Amino acid sequence: MDPAGPPAPLRDPRHRVSPRARTLWWCVAAVEAVVVTAVLAVAVAMGWVPVPWWAVALVGLLLAAYAVGVPQWRYLVHRWEVTDTAVYTQTGWWARERRIAPMSRIQTVDHAEGALARLFRLATVTVTTASAAGALAIEGLDRDVARALVDDLTRKADAVEGDAT
Repeated sequence: MDPAGPPAPLRDPRHRVSPRARTLWWCVAAVEAVVVTAVLAVAVAMGWVPVPWWAVALVGLLLAAYAVGVPQWRYLVHRWEVTDTAVYTQTGWWARERRIAPMSRIQTVDHAEGALARLFRLATVTVTTASAAGALAIEGLDRDVARALVDDLTRKADAVEGDAT
């Protein structure tokens, strides 16, 4: 048995994404729900899909529930944190994923703002590492927080000895 005792449980990363991310995610989910329901309704009306009208209504209700519930759920789960030694992320809405990228493994730090995200003053920071698991993405950050985070991560990664390979 380890004399130091059991390791401390892994805690959630400290920071949430911007509350405006919920609204962005809701808008995207609502548009997807409307499009899918409309396409299904047209297909049923044209006789291309032989299902009763209530099936279209049921699909529409299920998609509406998805559009209302999932953005809030994602907001409660999505978190991030940067320390002097690593970047921590937690993502997912159905399955959760926690990723930790040591500063010594960071290769690039990218800032992106999609067209819809810009309307909500949101951005995504992507941290590319020397890992087969791929990059860490922190979606739904306030634009100013994202810009400051990119600057901070760039300075911290540059200060670490090593070549990130």
